[in-house]
Amino acid sequence: MMRSLVLAALLAAATAGAADLVAVDVGHSHSKSGATSAGGRPEFEFNLALARVVGDALTQDGHEVRLIGADGEMDVLTERTRAAAGADFFLSIHHDSVQPQYLPQAGRFAGYSLFVSRKNVDPAASLACATRVGDALLAAGLKPSLHHAEPIAGENRPLADAQRGIYWFDDLVVLKTATQPALLFEAGVIVNPQQEALLRQPATRTLLAQALATGLHQCGIGGRQPEAK
Repeated sequence: MMRSLVLAALLAAATAGAADLVAVDVGHSHSKSGATSAGGRPEFEFNLALARVVGDALTQDGHEVRLIGADGEMDVLTERTRAAAGADFFLSIHHDSVQPQYLPQAGRFAGYSLFVSRKNVDPAASLACATRVGDALLAAGLKPSLHHAEPIAGENRPLADAQRGIYWFDDLVVLKTATQPALLFEAGVIVNPQQEALLRQPATRTLLAQALATGLHQCGIGGRQPEAK
């Protein structure tokens, strides 16, 4: 009996101390490169650069990281969520644009956005982690963009939390097909020349990555206990 109790205690301790696994998805690909920045650069280039810094920040925070789509060849969205099987959390990295009619005014759009899906396997956990990530981004001095809530074609996304810049996007493929809680992060609006210049700076990428790592750590993914706010 005593031996069984000791073994159970050791197993529980090992499980509690195990690093959680975060799948970091590099949005878009070489052939489907996403938005084009004000300076003519493909969004995929921005996504890859930031995803690598995010992966490093998560690793330093004690997480295991699986980088998905980094070779630029993953065009089928469901391949991304299949590649994330077994992860504790799915984080998709993107950079934002605006609707075509607003491109001449792109300089007035700025800020990050967070998307979660009510069709995800665990929408409550997805929203909880988005909330903590939003807190960390705000604490870092960053501001959300609310332009995706505008009632026009291509937008009209319902806000889950306006203060933190969290939207519901129920049918976003990588969010609704992920087999773990999932979040899509739009780092900023690259069709805005000033935002593009800022988002290309290593210091900005580090700031964003650290905020993401802090938020994910605080939401208690992978068996971690959430930290008190």
